[in-house]
Amino acid sequence: MDSKINKADAELQKLISEKRIKDDDDKKVASEVFDDKTLKTLYKLANQNYLDILNGAISTGKEANVLKGIKDDGSIIAVKIYRITTSDFKKMHYYIDGDPRFNVKSTNKRQLIKAWVNKEYRNLNRLYENGVNVPKPIVALDNVLLLEFIGNDQGEPAKTARYDPPEDPTDFYERLLLEMDRFINKSNLIHGDLSTFNIMNFNQNPVIIDVSQSVVRDHPIAKELLLRDIKNISTEFNKLGVQTSESKIKDYLNLKI
Repeated sequence: MDSKINKADAELQKLISEKRIKDDDDKKVASEVFDDKTLKTLYKLANQNYLDILNGAISTGKEANVLKGIKDDGSIIAVKIYRITTSDFKKMHYYIDGDPRFNVKSTNKRQLIKAWVNKEYRNLNRLYENGVNVPKPIVALDNVLLLEFIGNDQGEPAKTARYDPPEDPTDFYERLLLEMDRFINKSNLIHGDLSTFNIMNFNQNPVIIDVSQSVVRDHPIAKELLLRDIKNISTEFNKLGVQTSESKIKDYLNLKI
């Protein structure tokens, strides 16, 4: 147990030290991601054999960083770490309040982050079980979410469709509509932030990611979010040359809104 903790600690410190820290702001980012409580959470996950070491970043954002985790058998998983100090808690309450699955009244930031991570885990689990092409969730603990790594065998992560446009946009769009149908009509969830920024292009197939803000269909803001998602997809795929429209997407999904 202790050797695994030491190994995880060594790798985390190596990751931080190898980061190109140019100024005090970058140092502040590193300290925010790997604060003491987050380190303890990662140690717990290591002790439970969910991961062995961390090895490089997949993506970085204002609210969360996604890193590559390596298991004892050499397989790769994605490690999503929500940052306590920079998360938008007002936005989180906006998406959680009104969701019958959660009853978060606390203003405690860490408790809210924990609920937010659990929300993403539960959304992913529901979507995965209903056949939606999303990363398979593994476990959620505190502000850390472990999930399936989407990328090749050499450890190179897939890019989003915004930065890796599909070779055949129409085919990709049609595949995406199938995923949206399973997402909305089978899983009864609304993504809430669907765009090519949150759709990975993995071997020319769409993989929908970042579902922490996704809400159930009877949520008070579900219709507003659904209309926004449809508008985003219509606009972005029109720019890629696909002959589509908001009404066509609604008709395909059999939505009377």
